[in-house]
Amino acid sequence: MRRSIRLAGVLTGLVLTLGGIVAVAPTAPADIPACTQMAAQAGTATTDAVTAACRRGVVGDLQGCVNGLTEAGVPSGAANGACRLAAHEPR
Repeated sequence: MRRSIRLAGVLTGLVLTLGGIVAVAPTAPADIPACTQMAAQAGTATTDAVTAACRRGVVGDLQGCVNGLTEAGVPSGAANGACRLAAHEPR
């Protein structure tokens, strides 16, 4: 068997194996409860809009999260902190 064909087969197997490991690996849980709790501590009720905004923070859309929380009535400083919490793994 030619060396290049064997190398291609090995690399393909390696890629498929690593891809399977990545697909099976659990994702780090985001901290939506911490985000919603910080919004509540700032005086805003935990509504669907607040939870949806915190979910945006989970996926890394910090600006979308902050905008959603401020539209829901959370002060901008608390909204920024809450969105940063959303992106972190719970403790």
